[in-house]
Amino acid sequence: MAEVIDVSQLETMTGGDAELAVEALGIFRQSAELWGRMLDPHAEAAQWADAAHGIKGAARSVGLMALGDACEECERLGRAGDATPAQAGVAVSDVKDRLGEAIEAIAHVEHQLMMKRSFVGVRAT
Repeated sequence: MAEVIDVSQLETMTGGDAELAVEALGIFRQSAELWGRMLDPHAEAAQWADAAHGIKGAARSVGLMALGDACEECERLGRAGDATPAQAGVAVSDVKDRLGEAIEAIAHVEHQLMMKRSFVGVRAT
């Protein structure tokens, strides 16, 4: 199974600065919490598509590629405007599932980065 977070992407994005990485992950978590509240398959498609779009870029920038991919699919479906309630439910649920996995992975990586103050030996579970 692939790692939830690509630590090498996070390291590249932060120039190898562990403190900056912890800060970036915290900002992602806060943003995802806000956008996550808009992930409601019963709302207008534009709302959950916008939420998926907001999470997508932030997720990819910190190495959460599978979450970014799920968001891309959800956004595409919402922007098409013809999603059935079942399709909307599945797409939004996939994003929420991946978001939950991402939050767990972030907590693990943040802990390692804070303890080591370096990317050396840091990996997602």
